[in-house]
Amino acid sequence: MNDQHEMDEPDVFDGPPRVTNADMPEPPHPVNWNLLTAHELEQEWLALNRWVDWLRRTYGLTVAVVPPFWHHHPEMVWELSALHLHWLAAYDPDQNASAPLGWHRDFADARERLRYWVTACGTRGDRDRPTRQAAWPGEDPAPTIQDFTFTDRDTEFVEFVIAQVRKRQEAEDEFYANLADDEAP
Repeated sequence: MNDQHEMDEPDVFDGPPRVTNADMPEPPHPVNWNLLTAHELEQEWLALNRWVDWLRRTYGLTVAVVPPFWHHHPEMVWELSALHLHWLAAYDPDQNASAPLGWHRDFADARERLRYWVTACGTRGDRDRPTRQAAWPGEDPAPTIQDFTFTDRDTEFVEFVIAQVRKRQEAEDEFYANLADDEAP
């Protein structure tokens, strides 16, 4: 009976959050953040945030590699999303035994790119700002960049996701309303 109790206790070395069939109804596939529905967008944000949190803690990544406000920078979102999917595929039970080694090699390359983007955009552990955009000839000058400070990263992330999902839902609603208008007799 004591052995059964010990087997039921969680192990501190369980690793990253497990993906269940409810989280991932099909094999991992590339995520095009531009084409997700509002519901898919919310699910992807939450899954990626859980994984990035696990990644930074497991590998002791500094804010120079993965800053708290990575989600505000598309260049980091795309990189981390691709890295996450690569990790899922590398650690899939049907994958060959050397796949994790390939993931770690690619992870080293990805860390260098992330360091570059963190430096380029100027995000820090205690503040953030939009990534600077260069205006091309004939375009209006880029707006002045201002730093923003946040005291609670998790609350800010939830508010960010809610705003992103709301914006995507509004775009979907508008699309379907226009589609219905086009089909009206």
